Amino acid sequence: MELYKGRPENTEGRMQREIRTYDFLDSLGIEYFRTDHEAAGTMEACNEVDEILGVVICKNLFLCNRQKTAFYLLMMPGDKKFKTKELSAQIGSSRLSFAEPEDMLKYLDIEPGSVSIMGLMNDKGHKVQLLIDEDVLKEENLGCHPCICTSSLKMKTKDVIEKFLPATGHGYKTVHLVGED
Repeated sequence: MELYKGRPENTEGRMQREIRTYDFLDSLGIEYFRTDHEAAGTMEACNEVDEILGVVICKNLFLCNRQKTAFYLLMMPGDKKFKTKELSAQIGSSRLSFAEPEDMLKYLDIEPGSVSIMGLMNDKGHKVQLLIDEDVLKEENLGCHPCICTSSLKMKTKDVIEKFLPATGHGYKTVHLVGED
């Protein structure tokens, strides 16, 4: 694996949702670094990608309430445990669960394993509320997928918050997750 600045020179064989991500970031003047890799199915593989990027990729969880009337994208540090009860209390939504793959595709144009804040550019109806753990916001850079799980990106957290999110029409709510039993 290598680290590259910006989009791939040759886009042959790449999914349209990935290319749309690069187009969107480029149109906003957001600088990013990229590494291409096999789908990372183990923590060891994820750690290897993190090492190449020089940043820990955020854990991104796509959640919904029981009625499936509210959808949430939670960004949190990869090494923190997720406790449903802890988050539910902060957002006033009980019975949170993982959303279905069909909803992920419908709202974010992303498939399981590829969940990323980049998917918000596809949520034109603003059906997904972004929740960011405060520890993610403290980091200078963040790592995420470009809507596919065979590439990973590194970019300035400030650019994501101040350029990317406004361009998608999404705000965010800061949450405090401890992740301990």
